[in-house]
Amino acid sequence: MLESFHSRRADVIGVLRDLVGFGEAIGARSLAGRIRSDLVQKLEADRFHLVVVGEFNHGKSTFVNALLGKRVLPSGVTPTTAVIHHLEYAEEPRAEVVYASGRRATLPFEEVRSFTVGGEKAAQALGEGHEEVKHLEVSYPAELLRERIVLVDTPGVNDLSLQRADITYSYIPRSDAVLFLLDAGQPLKESERVFLQEKLLGQSRDKIVFVVTKRDIWDGDEEAEALSYIRGELSRLVKVPVVFPVSAERALDGQPEESGMPQLLDHLTTFLAEERGRILLDNALGEGHEAARLLQKGLDARRRTVQMSQEELTRRIELLEKDLAGQSKTIEERRSGIREEVAAIRAWVRRDLERFVDDVGRQLPQIIDEAKADEVKVHLGSFLEKTLTEWAQAETKEIADALEALAEKTIALVREDARDVARRLGDTLGMDLKAPDVEVDTFRYDVGVFALLTIGVGVMFTNALLGGLLALAAPVLAVYMRDKVEAETRKKAKELAPEALKEAAAKIGPKLDEMIQEFASRLDAWVVTAGEELHREVIEVLRAARDERARAEPGHENVLVTCDQQAETLAGLTKKLEALRSELWKPASADPPNAPTPAVPGLLGDNG
Repeated sequence: MLESFHSRRADVIGVLRDLVGFGEAIGARSLAGRIRSDLVQKLEADRFHLVVVGEFNHGKSTFVNALLGKRVLPSGVTPTTAVIHHLEYAEEPRAEVVYASGRRATLPFEEVRSFTVGGEKAAQALGEGHEEVKHLEVSYPAELLRERIVLVDTPGVNDLSLQRADITYSYIPRSDAVLFLLDAGQPLKESERVFLQEKLLGQSRDKIVFVVTKRDIWDGDEEAEALSYIRGELSRLVKVPVVFPVSAERALDGQPEESGMPQLLDHLTTFLAEERGRILLDNALGEGHEAARLLQKGLDARRRTVQMSQEELTRRIELLEKDLAGQSKTIEERRSGIREEVAAIRAWVRRDLERFVDDVGRQLPQIIDEAKADEVKVHLGSFLEKTLTEWAQAETKEIADALEALAEKTIALVREDARDVARRLGDTLGMDLKAPDVEVDTFRYDVGVFALLTIGVGVMFTNALLGGLLALAAPVLAVYMRDKVEAETRKKAKELAPEALKEAAAKIGPKLDEMIQEFASRLDAWVVTAGEELHREVIEVLRAARDERARAEPGHENVLVTCDQQAETLAGLTKKLEALRSELWKPASADPPNAPTPAVPGLLGDNG
């Protein structure tokens, strides 16, 4: 399936490259450059990300080794993975330690397996006085990685609630699939249920694959009974849980048929190609189609120049340039409105955060007095984290509503502006020009501003919050509190809890402000681009036509013949884009690609 996806992606990239060439040929160089950088290069660089999550002693590193086909990473019965591992394809094995500062240090590949918790190499990299390690980047010639897949192996812990915040709130939301490992000997512990319910399902419900490791400890009857139990328990959390039992050890020992790994890999490749890959290609094809429409406007303007003398063409270009200069006043009015509304949003968000800290701070002494001492020591940090998370999610919903209203109002105003621009340009060129489609930012689809048209700003902004704010605040609340609450539990808790909350607020306050400002900056940049785009593209094409005429002085008939040929070429490219998009959503067969297979025990079809 991934081979088929890569073939389709190559076809899409090929047509988009032809579109780039066409844009350059008619003089639309800026538009061609945007298609190249924002569509072609993005498709070429994209990777699928698989994140492996699980408690230690679940055979996580052994499982990752089985995916790689060789014992590359350290494994054992105690926690071994010291930091996050990024595993990517390379012809020759190599490794680098990547620090939070951005600095990289080469790690001899043979030392990757000694980069364990408590190991000398990890101690050297993570020790006191050293920079913080962000992740270990491991490149290896594994067939799975050759399929443009990046494996993210996360540190195993004895309680998933202590999982590193950047894994939970950053890596998982950005992943294409999450492999959640359960242990055949102790499936679905309470800590795993809590982690799934409170931190994972809200972000990744549709992309979780449950992998039950160590299936070799079961005989046939035990496996059927255990899987029935696991699926029954998971179905309380997930409507149709995807469960695969595997034995990584058997896979590494050369027994793939008995390991369950081939079935899991088949499912993963189909899921990535069909569910994630289709969306990726569909977005690119949609944007390419919009680019073709804009190129058609430029070609129409070029055809119009045939009836103009060199002097008349120069005069029309000057008129368009003057109109573009006048348009800047309208654009500045739109930008000023954005700045005013965003300033108001930022102000009330700061006030809300201050009130939240004050309110919780006043309630904490009573909450601490009413709890048992052991409960305070063990659970106060996670209680504060949950309280902050609930506030943040509610607050970002309000922020998102305000930003969504601002964006929609701005879109409506810019749409009206575009109609006026199209009318004036049409009058100047003596032709009918329709306003460009400004509802979707064609070349910046993924920056967030126009995500509201497909997923809503609320979802987008809350996910951004989980990826940024809580990654800053969670360690302060969960780890800080657990480490520092000592013998005089209640007294210490009353001193430390409000300070921890204030410290977390001090970290997320500026981040919230930054996120709102970043959204506003993107909306502002779009207003400028949308307000000038039709002007600039038409002017650019007209200048190219003028320069070409000055060089060659061709007759009218030759220019018209060239325009006709270019129109045919563009029509052909547009048909190819439409055909690829239509083909993309055709079912591969009568049965959907992910259809369960009830006859094979232990597979997804056992769900019934």
